[in-house]
Amino acid sequence: MNDTLIKHEVIIYWSNEDEALIAEIPELAGCAADGMTPQEALTNAQVVAREWIETARELGRPIPEPRGRLMLA
Repeated sequence: MNDTLIKHEVIIYWSNEDEALIAEIPELAGCAADGMTPQEALTNAQVVAREWIETARELGRPIPEPRGRLMLA
């Protein structure tokens, strides 16, 4: 599973509090990572997302299917 591409939407934004870019995966509750560049934040988020999915599987919890681009109201 380590080289599996995560297909869930990732939102990357700057956090003044963390002084880093945050890469959040909204469809995977609480799944986020940081980095000093957009690519670093995305790479770290992919690692965390794989771990999130692996843990959910081990616990028998549902894994949300990627819905694609999220719409904001």
